[in-house]
Amino acid sequence: MFNMTEKFLEEKKGIYTAREIYQQPGVWKKIYENYKENRERFQRFIERILANHQRVRVIFTGAGTSAFIGDILTPVLQREQQRNFDYVAIPTTDLVAQPDSYFLKNVPTILVSFGRSGNSPESVAAMELASKNVINLYQVVITCNKKGKMVEAIANDPNGFLFLLPDETHDKGFAMTSSFSGMALASYLLFTEKKSEVEKVGHLSDEGAILLEKLCPVIDEILTFEFDRIVYLGSASLGQLSHEAALKMLELTAGKVVAVHESSMGFRHGPKSILRDKTLVVLFVSQNEYTKKYDFDILREIKGDSPEVKTVVLSSGENEEFAKISDWFIKTGSTKGDFDQDLYYGLLYVLFAQVLALKKSLQLGITPDNPSPDGRVNRVVQGVVIYPWDK
Repeated sequence: MFNMTEKFLEEKKGIYTAREIYQQPGVWKKIYENYKENRERFQRFIERILANHQRVRVIFTGAGTSAFIGDILTPVLQREQQRNFDYVAIPTTDLVAQPDSYFLKNVPTILVSFGRSGNSPESVAAMELASKNVINLYQVVITCNKKGKMVEAIANDPNGFLFLLPDETHDKGFAMTSSFSGMALASYLLFTEKKSEVEKVGHLSDEGAILLEKLCPVIDEILTFEFDRIVYLGSASLGQLSHEAALKMLELTAGKVVAVHESSMGFRHGPKSILRDKTLVVLFVSQNEYTKKYDFDILREIKGDSPEVKTVVLSSGENEEFAKISDWFIKTGSTKGDFDQDLYYGLLYVLFAQVLALKKSLQLGITPDNPSPDGRVNRVVQGVVIYPWDK
């Protein structure tokens, strides 16, 4: 895998992370099969809600990487406007810390909770607080662990829906990889009504497998540039994806690489100050022709202002304009316009971010499966105290 033997990865304690990155295209197909088995049941669940309420608020929630799923989904689903839903993404860490600022008692709400282990204290607490603060509450749990506390919490809820991902998405490595892409894909399949995109999962999986095979030579070349800072940029949902990409680098390098994220347009409003000679900038380009203009503008500005900075561009299809001024250009998809929106391209782009973080971690002599052996950070968050809510 990734030009490394399994023996090497086992010795360096990176075998779980490598396998969980590499397995994703196959896992996506399994999730699609799970979706097909559950879509009629979910449809009935949704139709029952819409029969009782004219408009419904949908809160996507989770902690850390799980929270970013909602950030990425919200602009995609809001743009589709297929149902009488108002989508928002609110981390469990905000919901738990100040529930009366986020839960609207008289607004019918579907709380969609994401969790790899399903055992994070904030996730379970957010579900409990929602039931105390919203009169007409419905809950959807999307998780990778059939034995998690979130599954127990929803088991007997007549207004609940559980979607379990394949067992292999319950990552054994520290960083969320297949769990992240799997839960993002599953939630999109459940809530979108764009059947043309739903039916493209097989193609997405095939393109993911092809991309993983061709990434290593490029990433190995990128790693000859000894960057100690990395900036991920993108627009709309891809700007939100950049948050997850940056976190993967920060986690797997145990903070030795400073990793930040920003929107393509927002970067020039102060955050551009981070640029210096050992900085790598990665740009996730939108397939939307209008949005793409803003992505190109920031790339051109960076190359003009900071020629010492190295840039990587990931794009849907060939693009001579981007390729000409970037240091590395990576094309995803077989032809331009394979998918109708950026979410599927984002799932391909994140494969690059995961592999780059894995290989940078190994280059720095860190153990990717447990980059924080001192216990400073943990696979399942520790040390959280949940205080009683008595209002």
